[in-house]
Amino acid sequence: MNGSFAFLKNLIDSLNKEQFDENVEVVIAPPSIYLDRVRQSVKKDISVAAQNAFNVSSGAFTGEISPEMLKDLGIEWVILGHSERREIFKEGDEFVASKVAHALKVGVKVIACIGEKLSEREAGDTFNVVTRQLKALVSKINDWSSVVIAYEPVWAIGTGKVATPQQAQEVHVFIRDLLKELVSPEVAESTRIIYGGSVNAGNATDLAKEGDVDGFLVGGASLKPEFITIVNSRI
Repeated sequence: MNGSFAFLKNLIDSLNKEQFDENVEVVIAPPSIYLDRVRQSVKKDISVAAQNAFNVSSGAFTGEISPEMLKDLGIEWVILGHSERREIFKEGDEFVASKVAHALKVGVKVIACIGEKLSEREAGDTFNVVTRQLKALVSKINDWSSVVIAYEPVWAIGTGKVATPQQAQEVHVFIRDLLKELVSPEVAESTRIIYGGSVNAGNATDLAKEGDVDGFLVGGASLKPEFITIVNSRI
């Protein structure tokens, strides 16, 4: 929940000037009130995502937006299951999974977030939490070609704490193995697993070197010029 027209214009102007590597996909996710303005302003090879959407097409759900509305605006992606939605707004695993399924059904691609809280990591429950959250998604997803999994350890979001490259790789490997077991080897191989949690220009390059870290879900650093450095770390 950041930004203004003036801020967005500066951000988009800087992104529009960049020539990113053709093998790197860039997706930006402004607050919903700015989605249409951003989609009209940013160059076409940068995709736009909503930060959230509901699991129903329309109706008496004041304040919500549907994937159908996003598609009507030309919005290609939506972020679902972000830790803030789970923690602050109490969105459970099954509800998140139902939102993912509905978005995919209407043709909106999904960045689906999973990850453990600090208390869960300290209790040794990281893999249990990730398994529970991923199983809920697997139960609702039929086609994985439009899904990106974002592993975001909650203890590393906005705290300045970052999972080490080895910690991130360990969980990403676990997620990929779990996809192999629960879905198929093909889906496990092709699904992108990105890392989110205090990613910045200083740590992105080392994280990007890990074989199963396929990209980043960037928070506060996306509001700064270093966002471009982070994107280029994937080259």
